[in-house]
Amino acid sequence: MEFFIPNTQQTIFEEEIKKSRFITYIRHTEGLEEAKAFWAEVKALHPQARHHCWACVAGSPNDSQQYGFSDDGEPSGTAGKPMLNHLQGSGLGEISAVVVRYYGGVLLGTGGLVKAYGNGVQQALQQVEKIRKVLRESYRLQCEYDQFHSLQNLLDEQDIIILEQEFAEKINLTIGINPSYLSQIENLLTQRFSGKLVLSEAV
Repeated sequence: MEFFIPNTQQTIFEEEIKKSRFITYIRHTEGLEEAKAFWAEVKALHPQARHHCWACVAGSPNDSQQYGFSDDGEPSGTAGKPMLNHLQGSGLGEISAVVVRYYGGVLLGTGGLVKAYGNGVQQALQQVEKIRKVLRESYRLQCEYDQFHSLQNLLDEQDIIILEQEFAEKINLTIGINPSYLSQIENLLTQRFSGKLVLSEAV
């Protein structure tokens, strides 16, 4: 499985709307605990702000168990949900947004709030650099010394990483494979090594 995550440490976008100051922070966060810690960190940075609204897609983009959001005192549905919608729309995973609002004395109305919080996240997302993250599973593979060079070439071609290697009577490898391509890798191993190399799950 693979998806894109933010590569930049932190992105900040700031704007003023009808005297209210909105500051949007976006950061890579792996898991809900990291996302909540990020929210607490921004909250501590801005103790005088009226609202610290938050949203995250803290796991893979399709893992709804890792979604979270909070309106933090704004009318229900006007902050956290529109922020989350933009994060989901970006297709990125392991990402959190916190929008800090310093209230300027002018009410924006529900439509104005939805637009303000959503736009802050949208603008910040445009500045985020992305990198690909591959979730790999571990498998074991044993080969002869005269097969190793050819096997290394195959692993490089297929974006497979060697996690551990032990040189004994034979070469014992633990390798990381994107499970989406497992059957394809097994077929290639069978073809290139005449069925002599067989993957087994790492225990």
